[in-house]
Amino acid sequence: MSERTGLDLNGARVLVTGAASGIGAAVTRRFAAAGAEVVAADKDADAVTALAAELGDTARVVDLGDPDNADDLGDGADVVVNNAGLQHVAPLQEFPPEVFGTILRVMVESPFRIVRSALPGMYQRGWGRIINISSVHGLRASPFKSAYVTAKHAIEGLSKTIALEGAPYGVTSNCLCPGFVRTPLVERQVAEQARLHRVPEDQVIEDVLLARTPVKRLVEPDEVAEFAAWLCGPGTTSITGASLSMDGGWTAN
Repeated sequence: MSERTGLDLNGARVLVTGAASGIGAAVTRRFAAAGAEVVAADKDADAVTALAAELGDTARVVDLGDPDNADDLGDGADVVVNNAGLQHVAPLQEFPPEVFGTILRVMVESPFRIVRSALPGMYQRGWGRIINISSVHGLRASPFKSAYVTAKHAIEGLSKTIALEGAPYGVTSNCLCPGFVRTPLVERQVAEQARLHRVPEDQVIEDVLLARTPVKRLVEPDEVAEFAAWLCGPGTTSITGASLSMDGGWTAN
């Protein structure tokens, strides 16, 4: 496949994991709008099926907590967006080992298996894009998020290895590293903190979540989706092995 021009992805097959809500849903919508055939994968059967039906795309109901379920997800994909993830907050000495393991399976081993199944076809066609939705926590650590920080650092390393191996075949691999994004998960955290501390939600966002961020606003899911789509457009062949921050300046500190 020759290098694509513009953002016309007609004929391209795109896999998006964690597609039922938040960043994943925004990415799914963006790639569908560009004409791609999107496979939306999520364990939330009702939500992902409804989204796929709305867009005329394909739903795959899959729990990536069992990496065996990921082995064929990447088959035939021109673009893979590894987005599925989960969070658990606890001091390390109290962190449940089984939760730690689940987070690494969902956010590291399953992406590895997905990419493993996608690369042969990409290599044969001479074009492919691996887009890993990492996080500022792939570049910086925070307390009480040991599994999440570990997983995001791991996907950064995996992405770079994919970039090195894929370079001769026209395949790029990059990490997008947003700060706090306005997702249902984050909004629940904001509401809980506001209730606990008896302060307005806007104050929680600015004083707690964005304490280290110069730009005092949450990242919107559509912004992440637009960034992901841009990586499939013209002039991106040499952008590979990168960690692309959209964190409001957090990592500039």
